[in-house]
Amino acid sequence: MLEKQYLIDSITVMDTWRMFKILAEFVDGFETLSDIYPCVSIFGSARSQPGEDTYEKTVVIARKLAENGFNIITGGGPGIMEAGNKGAREGGGKSVGLNIHLPFEQEANAYADIKLSFKYFFVRKVMFVKYAQAYVGMPGGFGTLDEIFEAITLIQTKRIKPFPVILFGSDYWKPLWEWVEKTLLNQKFISPEDMDLVTILDNPDDVVKTIKRTVIV
Repeated sequence: MLEKQYLIDSITVMDTWRMFKILAEFVDGFETLSDIYPCVSIFGSARSQPGEDTYEKTVVIARKLAENGFNIITGGGPGIMEAGNKGAREGGGKSVGLNIHLPFEQEANAYADIKLSFKYFFVRKVMFVKYAQAYVGMPGGFGTLDEIFEAITLIQTKRIKPFPVILFGSDYWKPLWEWVEKTLLNQKFISPEDMDLVTILDNPDDVVKTIKRTVIV
């Protein structure tokens, strides 16, 4: 327990030197990803397994997007990330994996043709946003929610140009969005137009059509 606590707390040590490591990750990302337009970032659970409905639908979505001229960015790990990279490769698009160093769960998948590895979450998240023309959120945990809501916040606050944020799987996402409406909207913590920042879909073809309406390939 003491060892784990030290590892967590040690991020505050030698902050000045750490800035060079952070800068190096930004440089690697910018140089590697500068020519991958247009791209769709796909997020979802690392725990999804091949053969499961969500995994297989992610493969289909990524493949159809790639066949329509889009490259695919994922977190580079297993589960939905693997499915996204697999579909991208099958569809002939560039398959990008932005892996993160974690003590569990996250190992790079074999389907990413362009691979980057990050220590810092916030640097990795900049790459997802900077090079994406759309987001697709498959069912997932805290990491998926973090990525989706960051994009929504950046669009809401006009820090980035608006792009499609698609949540795939109404059974999974509608209860959350109903809570957003009944709680955040009703208490006026968000504006009515904010409810339109995401689109919930269940058909892979609709995902492609929605993205193609707003993104020029």
